[in-house]
Amino acid sequence: MKVTINKLDHFGRGITHINNKITFIENALPDEIVDINIYKETKKYNLAKVKKHIKPSTNRVKPPCKYYGICGGCHIMHMDYKYQLEFKENKIKEILKKYANIDSKIINNIICSDQFAYRNKITLHSKNNKIGLYKEKSNELIEIDKCLLVNDNINKKILDILKENININNDIVIRGNKDIITTVDNNNYITDNILDKKFIISTKSFYQVNSKLVSCMYEKVINYFKNKNYAKVLDLYCGTGTIGILVSDYVKKVIGIEMNNSSYQDALKNKKLNKTDNIEFINGKVEDYINEFSNIDAIIVDPPRTGLDHNTINYILDINPKSLIYVSCDPITLARDLNILKSKYNIKEITPVDMFPNTYHCESVCILERR
Repeated sequence: MKVTINKLDHFGRGITHINNKITFIENALPDEIVDINIYKETKKYNLAKVKKHIKPSTNRVKPPCKYYGICGGCHIMHMDYKYQLEFKENKIKEILKKYANIDSKIINNIICSDQFAYRNKITLHSKNNKIGLYKEKSNELIEIDKCLLVNDNINKKILDILKENININNDIVIRGNKDIITTVDNNNYITDNILDKKFIISTKSFYQVNSKLVSCMYEKVINYFKNKNYAKVLDLYCGTGTIGILVSDYVKKVIGIEMNNSSYQDALKNKKLNKTDNIEFINGKVEDYINEFSNIDAIIVDPPRTGLDHNTINYILDINPKSLIYVSCDPITLARDLNILKSKYNIKEITPVDMFPNTYHCESVCILERR
């Protein structure tokens, strides 16, 4: 069936209409004419794949990865990188306008870096004496010998593991900067530098995977606190303590809350490593502790993709800090939360950050100030 692609959805799929029914098409770009095969039909929508690109877009490139479209780790590698950034900027603007009525004028240009070799972590799976990645939305294993998203040290380690031809029955976590870890043994860790600080990261701890852009993103947060002279700051979902420790140079006191015990233990080590005396960490759920605080000047939140839970938002509004810095990895939940928070806060600026090139994911740093 020959169709013309009208636009993209927020997952990077092409959209067209067939008999007035919306149809989502993988690996298709706006204005392309494509021959498609519909593989799923529902009452509301169709899902389709491209059999042939009859008239390709000028924004289309040949994906350099031989596993693209097979392993499922990347979604939009067929887009020219400049067009990827344009897609993500528009996505952020459309979602925030639709769900929170936010004017696109306060949304800055997207911050970006290298398209490849940006990840400091990969999780390989083993099955039937094979090592690789799972095909998207399945347990089918795809053997790989290289991933273009990870750094050269990690790719070398992948090859070393394959050459060893060892029988491994559990997942293999490879995390690397200058050092490499290859097992899920939590005694192993790497160290990484962000701006002028050094951080320990254990295998099971959360840490931003894009080492090249994390400094740019956190610098956006830090710059806001310079010359504010804030006394007390809450750092919610603080992970290994990175943002809180970086901000601690510009405020009198920081309190971080983190549920993951491995990340919490790393945060304590990072406090000692950086000789940061004005920060303390709590190991527990944010929603279980946030109601204990008052007289807070600013709150930093870096929640999971699910965003802030209802109770946490209410407690933030009750605490009523002067400023709120929201680091988001999902624009849908960000829009939902901002729509509530804007009852008491002005949204000063939003900066998209392309932490995950070649995927449809995008981070954002939002700065809110109390009215």
